[in-house]
Amino acid sequence: MFDKPIDDRLSLWAELRAHINTSDTPFEDVWEFWSHAPYIPYNNKIDPYHRQSWPSPWEIIVDNRYDDFTKALMIAWTIKLSIRFKDSKIQIKTLVDNAQKFQYNVVIVDDQWAINYNDNGPIEAIKLPDYFYLENLIDLEPPR
Repeated sequence: MFDKPIDDRLSLWAELRAHINTSDTPFEDVWEFWSHAPYIPYNNKIDPYHRQSWPSPWEIIVDNRYDDFTKALMIAWTIKLSIRFKDSKIQIKTLVDNAQKFQYNVVIVDDQWAINYNDNGPIEAIKLPDYFYLENLIDLEPPR
């Protein structure tokens, strides 16, 4: 997907959003899709703490550069922009593990599922370690 021309990438993303409407494993499907995104350590075009800096999801796909936050944002928007999950509560939580000196941008769906934790597929949200502290919480709204 990510090595294809822009129009193909946009079409494949639209197909994924349509697919998860009827999938038996929608969160796994979304994770599988975005787990192959080309990773960059830091995307200086997006500041997780300032929504005004966020491009639309379509612009992100065109740019085709994904750090941990950008990937979490695209996972969240993929779910939120599907018909099936349009009314779901979607959050991105920046969780910090002080012992490991690491942070995770985790997508939380309806307070039940966590996606993008530790580069693994979806897990039940209650299985996230309780020693993390919350650094940032975003209640996702549809993009501008």
